[in-house]
Amino acid sequence: MNSRLDTNVLVVGAGPVGLTLAMDLASRGVDVTMVETRRAGEPPNVKCNQVSARSMEVFRRLGIAGKIRATGLPAEYRNDVSCCVSATGAELSRIKLPSRAGRLRGEDGDDGAWPTPEPTHRINQLFLEPLLFAHAAAQPRIRILNRTQFESFSQDAQGVTALVRNLDSGERTSIRSGYLVGCDGARSTVRRGIGAELAGIAQYQRVQSTWFRAPQLLSLLPGEPAWMYLAFNPRRCGTMMAIDGKETWLIHNFLYNDEPDYDSIDRDWAIRQILGVGPEFDFEIISKEDWTGRRLVADRFQNGRVFIAGDAAHLWIPHAGYGMNAGIADAANLAWKLAAVLNGWAAPALLDAYQAERQPITDQVSHFAFNMAKEVSQQRREITADIERHDAVGDATRAAIGKEAYDLYVQQQCCAGLNFGYFYADSPIIAYDGHAHPAYSMGRFTSSSVPGCRAPHVWLRDGRSLYDALGDGYGVIRFSSAVAVSGLVAAAERRGVPLSVLDIDDAEASELYGRRLVLVRPDRHVAWRGDEEPAAATDLIDLVRGAHAGASPREHRVLAQT
Repeated sequence: MNSRLDTNVLVVGAGPVGLTLAMDLASRGVDVTMVETRRAGEPPNVKCNQVSARSMEVFRRLGIAGKIRATGLPAEYRNDVSCCVSATGAELSRIKLPSRAGRLRGEDGDDGAWPTPEPTHRINQLFLEPLLFAHAAAQPRIRILNRTQFESFSQDAQGVTALVRNLDSGERTSIRSGYLVGCDGARSTVRRGIGAELAGIAQYQRVQSTWFRAPQLLSLLPGEPAWMYLAFNPRRCGTMMAIDGKETWLIHNFLYNDEPDYDSIDRDWAIRQILGVGPEFDFEIISKEDWTGRRLVADRFQNGRVFIAGDAAHLWIPHAGYGMNAGIADAANLAWKLAAVLNGWAAPALLDAYQAERQPITDQVSHFAFNMAKEVSQQRREITADIERHDAVGDATRAAIGKEAYDLYVQQQCCAGLNFGYFYADSPIIAYDGHAHPAYSMGRFTSSSVPGCRAPHVWLRDGRSLYDALGDGYGVIRFSSAVAVSGLVAAAERRGVPLSVLDIDDAEASELYGRRLVLVRPDRHVAWRGDEEPAAATDLIDLVRGAHAGASPREHRVLAQT
């Protein structure tokens, strides 16, 4: 006979996405049960080498950003990206990015003065995930069932019943939850269970990836060691990343179209060509981490009370770590909505906004990553022997390829657009006002208060981050104390919606926002703006809590203007 557990939300998968979702839910008073096939403390694969600024903002709110930033590469190890002939050979150009200690000192880099309290942090998942796991496991509202296989689920109008099995004892447990979220990766059982299918390009590129130990390599690197090396030579092009900043490294050998299998190219030979070392150089292969580059997005992210997030919902070539980071954005988007419904202040229709918001964005990001991969692949295939000539032709070739590589890769490594530029254009819970959202690219964006955009970050005069001051619920930013907000405050109170009012007396911030009142959601996207509070304040509050989620975009604009 099966045992039974009850929980508010069941999360399948305890990787970074699932753990972030669970921690965010728990911080909002929601009880979470997680199931994970690995043992507690079992390390993840060596992948995803950076946490985006937007993800770090999420971790800041959850109280773990400091621990994450104190972990990874040594404190003074620079995060530079070196474009080179080989890792130990001539450097062609360098993207300059501060060490983590340099960030704290305020050192500048090619990613500039980004409008965020939390810049990007380079750290491999090998070190990140244990921090997230330990933090989650310490939360009284989170129960983690390791060595547990999720098998199936059924749902009804009141909730979801899942069947899981302990991999050591074979015991099966029935888990009853209000909602279920599949963060169970590329081979997601939950995705299949909701009838979702991945659409796009199933295979674009194969990558022979190797995690290896080479204690002497650091001393062979010319100049100041970089975090990443992009090698361009006619024998082999590839990427090497420092994992611990001391002796372990991850190397990607990007296979060509006429190399159909991971073993089409001798692994040892390829590693030596990318490193620029001879047969006498010793290294130890720790593991083979081969992967396939894809561009796939699920045709649905939700079926009733069941959702998918992260790799379960989208897969693409992981430029700039945006596989994991897009999944963390999924988690942050979904968590506050689930908590709002479970805590009773939002209508269940609020949850329909998850797919309406996240599916188009992940599709956009998949195209950014895919187009970047095509450009990078083209560059790799055009490297000639001239790059190694010791004459004027060689100098000119190296200068040209170095500039081309810098211009291409700085978009990826300093991807301000992917961090701050994306917006939700067709959400049922945003009051649009007819103004166009600013266009963005991978590397460029324009801060804007147009509803659907990320609320522009500013530092307050008392030194606080705007996001810290806004709190965990909805927040009204008011740039003139003469503007009344009593109607909005009263409407929110009647509906039980958590709403704070933040007065900002700053001419520069006021000009940036362009309106005297701006309503910001818990995930820091703008829900509404205006110069006066709306006459129909209750209708606006009902819209943003999902009670008018079926309204058309035109009706949203009417609400925004009344």
